[in-house]
Amino acid sequence: MDTIFTKIIKREIPAYIIYEDDLVMAFLDISQTTKGHTLVITKNEYKDIFEVPSDVFMHLFKIVQKVSFAVRKAFNPIGLNLLNNNHEIAGQTVFHYHVHIIPRYIKDDITIKLPNHMNDVSKDEFELIKEKIIAELS
Repeated sequence: MDTIFTKIIKREIPAYIIYEDDLVMAFLDISQTTKGHTLVITKNEYKDIFEVPSDVFMHLFKIVQKVSFAVRKAFNPIGLNLLNNNHEIAGQTVFHYHVHIIPRYIKDDITIKLPNHMNDVSKDEFELIKEKIIAELS
């Protein structure tokens, strides 16, 4: 079944499209969390970061940067968040790979707070975590 984003790509649902090529599309997020809130999506339905081919991923982020510069020039935000959720537990609600570009105008226009567990992790645990990730990079 097509995702809502695929329906936008197929022009079955209207959207405020600001960029499109063979691999990706960018359009205004209908929620407009802040002015200029934009989504950049893959045109093929990849559920999450783990399904997106490397070449498509690299191209998508090239366009994320290009659109971010355009948003900055258009609206002069004082900051910008890039947000990408993968799987339901991480907040993903549309299972079609996408990146949010969220301009920030004042400190509390949206709330993103990551807890700090730095003091709960020992140096040995940090080393173990590091080594496990490094082992999987091979």
